[in-house]
Amino acid sequence: MASQADRFDAEKAQTQPSPQPTTPVSGYHASDDDRPADLSVTARFAARLRLFEHILLKYNIETRGIQRVEDHEKQHHSWFTYLQVFVLWTSINLAINNVTLGMLGPAVYELSYTDSSLCAALGALLGSLPVAWIATWGPVSGIRTMVWGRYAMGWYPSKLIVILNIVVMLGYSLLVAIIAGQVLSAVSPNGSMSVVVGIVIVAVITWAVTTFGIAVFHYYERFAWLPQLIVFSILYGVAAKQFDTTTPSVGDSRTVTGNRLSFFSICVSAAITYSGLGMDYFVYWPTTTSRPLIFTMTLLGLTLSFTFAFVLGAGIASGIYKSEAYMNAWTNSQGGSGSGALLVEAYSPLGNFGKFCAVIAALGGIANMIPPTYSSGVDFQMLNRYFDSVPRVIWNTLGVVIYTVCALAGRNNLGVIFTNFLALMGYWVAIWVAILLEEFLIFRKAKTSNYDWHLWNRREKLPVGLAALVAFLIGWAGAILCMAQVWYTGPISKLVGEYGADMGNYVGFSWAALVFPPLRWLELKRYGR
Repeated sequence: MASQADRFDAEKAQTQPSPQPTTPVSGYHASDDDRPADLSVTARFAARLRLFEHILLKYNIETRGIQRVEDHEKQHHSWFTYLQVFVLWTSINLAINNVTLGMLGPAVYELSYTDSSLCAALGALLGSLPVAWIATWGPVSGIRTMVWGRYAMGWYPSKLIVILNIVVMLGYSLLVAIIAGQVLSAVSPNGSMSVVVGIVIVAVITWAVTTFGIAVFHYYERFAWLPQLIVFSILYGVAAKQFDTTTPSVGDSRTVTGNRLSFFSICVSAAITYSGLGMDYFVYWPTTTSRPLIFTMTLLGLTLSFTFAFVLGAGIASGIYKSEAYMNAWTNSQGGSGSGALLVEAYSPLGNFGKFCAVIAALGGIANMIPPTYSSGVDFQMLNRYFDSVPRVIWNTLGVVIYTVCALAGRNNLGVIFTNFLALMGYWVAIWVAILLEEFLIFRKAKTSNYDWHLWNRREKLPVGLAALVAFLIGWAGAILCMAQVWYTGPISKLVGEYGADMGNYVGFSWAALVFPPLRWLELKRYGR
């Protein structure tokens, strides 16, 4: 891979023929400093940012943001590269938040251990499929995921998607920070460490890794899976005797069906939301990279790691109806120390060693926070052409500050955040994936050669986006009619069982997929792009 200094020089030499220049500060021309006096403030600000970027480069910190990685800048790869894909996704998802999510099956939806495990495994598989497909576009295009979205959504509508994606990325980091903080607090002697301190610790470590960029990011994720696999395997062994594998799901057949579908949907949402960042970590890989292997290794890494964590969480939560200690831990967790208390209780037979394992599990959540934090820093640059001039590291820092503050404020309401936020955020991703998929299959004739990657920043050459925007809104309307949340259940969802069934992902996807082709055809006929 080219050195940071080489990349800086390459970026500086680039000129984008866009009527609205979005080149980063490292791409400004020397003549920019000779603008009229009324722009002198902007020029001075740009000069300071250039100086700041040089400082970042001095310490080998990645300065590239949304700019396309050209073919000559890409690194060589070997068979180990494909193994790295599997390891990357495994490290990301062998995380404590996914164990906690698996707990929702028995504890919130009152499903049996078998029902919860099957829904979790199948949901992880379905949600991982679009992520694996999107990940294959990174080496081919050299652009970030949200930038690729412009080729279907257009310039301005894609900004709406970027905002939603930032909310998802920071929201997931918020959740993991709360869970990690709860566990660290629960294992501290007599609660001497507060949840607040625990949240700050994991946030600071995440900020440090993401600040240095993609190289450190990949290096960290290369090894993060091993301690997590060890401590979670130990947890399986010590907690298995408390798993309740015989008690059936609670409710009549229609209610059980609705609860199965709702929990399945949450697991789908947890996986599919990675679609918004799937390409980001492979843009430095050469165009000769095997797409089938990227797809396969991504799908395996995501599905296996999700399933391992989900099923573990479902097993632990099934024990709350079998073990009084588990029930007390879960009941108390609703008051503030979080579901992390249940995980700590599961480790309790191991004494101090169990507490040590719980700490490792909590710190392992950092591997899950790093990718969304990194990607959100890049996504901020797409919101405004001036934002592109601000180095990625500053946006990363802002993102960490935002979700840390929100985590501190919402640390006592983790269960509510989980059951509402995860499913709700999955709706828009499913709709967006439908639009991307049809743009590729129908209007690009399923050929990557029909994408001109040099137009990534040319607003006048990209689709107008009206068709995609209307299809997106219609998909959202379908999702609203079929969603099932604590605070709202759609009229169609109410028809299934006592608590309804969350079908927002599937109806939203279907409605958008139904209306997008004719709308896109009209858009092409009217505007020619």
